[in-house]
Amino acid sequence: MSNLYRKSHLLGTKLKNVRKLNKLTLEDLSERCSEKDPKNAPSVSYLSMIENGKRLPSENVLNQIAMVFQKDPSWFMDENLDIGFSDDEGSKQKKQNLPLEPGFLYSKELLQGAIPELLDQSGISGRQFAQLLIRSYQEANFNRFPDLEKVADEIGKNIFPIKINDIKKLYKTHGLKLKWFKQNKVTTSTPLMSNKMLLRSFYESPSKVYVNEALKNDPHRLKYDLTTHLGHKILHQGDGLRSIISSGSNPFDSDGRQETVSNSHDVLMAWHDFESSFFAGALLCPRKPFRRYIIKKEHDMLSAKELELSPAHLMRRVTAVSNYLHWHYFEAYQPGYLSAIYRGNGIPLPFGNMSMATNPCPNWAVFRLLNEEYVKNPQSQISILKDGDETYLYCCYSIRRPDLAGNLKLYSLGIDLKPALNNQGIDAIELINELEIACQSNGGESEIKGEIKSSILKIANLLRINWLIDALDNPAKIICPKSSNCQRQKNCTPLSKNYRFNEMETLKENILLLNKAKVI
Repeated sequence: MSNLYRKSHLLGTKLKNVRKLNKLTLEDLSERCSEKDPKNAPSVSYLSMIENGKRLPSENVLNQIAMVFQKDPSWFMDENLDIGFSDDEGSKQKKQNLPLEPGFLYSKELLQGAIPELLDQSGISGRQFAQLLIRSYQEANFNRFPDLEKVADEIGKNIFPIKINDIKKLYKTHGLKLKWFKQNKVTTSTPLMSNKMLLRSFYESPSKVYVNEALKNDPHRLKYDLTTHLGHKILHQGDGLRSIISSGSNPFDSDGRQETVSNSHDVLMAWHDFESSFFAGALLCPRKPFRRYIIKKEHDMLSAKELELSPAHLMRRVTAVSNYLHWHYFEAYQPGYLSAIYRGNGIPLPFGNMSMATNPCPNWAVFRLLNEEYVKNPQSQISILKDGDETYLYCCYSIRRPDLAGNLKLYSLGIDLKPALNNQGIDAIELINELEIACQSNGGESEIKGEIKSSILKIANLLRINWLIDALDNPAKIICPKSSNCQRQKNCTPLSKNYRFNEMETLKENILLLNKAKVI
């Protein structure tokens, strides 16, 4: 074997391994190179020949590739094939699964009898239980649902960005009638404070979609509502078995008056809601063009404005299309409860899901920023989370906005940095321990400096996440799964208790009885 052949073979093998490790296709890599140098960027076929040892890249091409993967060009030329490891499945935090032993106690027949009684005694509604099952399924699949993506691509023809008039044309194609109604915000009475609710839209079987006129001046919310109902028509033949879309109500809420008996209707309705919502995301942000867009924009969630979409929509969609799998997403209302959750990276809940967050850790950005009087908006935070014997490093990007009803709400997209550090050949455990020591010696938070800062900067440049770079200017904070088990040497003060509300169904019935909506 000649020295030139050996060199090209080893370089090609190394390139293929590091590319797959970072979940990039040859097309993705070619596009990333062309962003910096469009004229001299390698084509897909040329990259394939490099990986197969049939070509040695020029110095310019090698520099482009090295920049994408945040490596020195000499790294590709050495003979060390140990490039780190990929641990996509194993990087999720170990969940405390209940051993299903003895097996006969977990038979289908016994569970069908025991679950309704369990829900009745715990006060959890059948709907909430169904949503929990769906979220677990969603997280186990890293939010990947190719069948739903395929249907959305066929219907929307991968138009990006799609306009409201395009969506209205799809309504006509699929026999949907759009009707407008008026309904002002309703103030609810709660033990702690008042809140506002607004019924945004709902589906009336077989083919009517009712939309609040308040959305006429809010195109990003209007797009989401229209495409969600369109998804229900296409995926479920418009059977009407789906929830009302509202601002100010919480799907994890229970006011004590709901039925707690689980039945197939609960599960089916929750599943219809999920599929319709995922379809809407895929239609508004088709996988391939959206992934190219978000990489080009370096994951700038405020770029949603030019797409006439909400930052929250972009955040949720990133978890479904990113080549990097380890994301989480939270939505929260004041003073501190979660209304939407996704944990593709296995992050523990910051106390609260179907129950109220009575003592969340106040250093979680999702709660800290929600209740502060002054907030730099948006804001990024790097956090060290200790959970049992494991320590993790996260970064989240949070935006605080009022919902359509006027309630203050916080949206937070987070990423687990540990797998990315390991994949770069960086000892993540050593780095995190060093940062934790600095935080503990400074009251629970510390500036990010030196090797720690440069390592995280590499990850930010590799994944093209600009707000991760911004987070390096803020102190890292130690956070805990629960404030009652604080991991700081100086314990934190928990947040106050929360409240609840739910009155949407009555509003819907009133609108249908009035029947004053106009057909357009």
